[in-house]
Amino acid sequence: MSDIARTPAQLGAVIRRQRKRKGLSQTQLAEKTQLRQASISQLENGELQLKTLMEVLAALNLELVVQERTRASQSIEDLF
Repeated sequence: MSDIARTPAQLGAVIRRQRKRKGLSQTQLAEKTQLRQASISQLENGELQLKTLMEVLAALNLELVVQERTRASQSIEDLF
């Protein structure tokens, strides 16, 4: 499964969906990453730091792939 995220808010939404799919609360994910629950909340709200992002992606068994942007026939906002 892959998601497209082009803004911090969209990336936060992807992380939130993945966390919930794995049945984790923000507090449980924070414990898994040794971060504060508030840091997870900030990340999911698009207020992120790269180090925090990488730790959370690892904890959720996700990876970041950088590639050329695709041309969408619909607005990216319609996807979320």
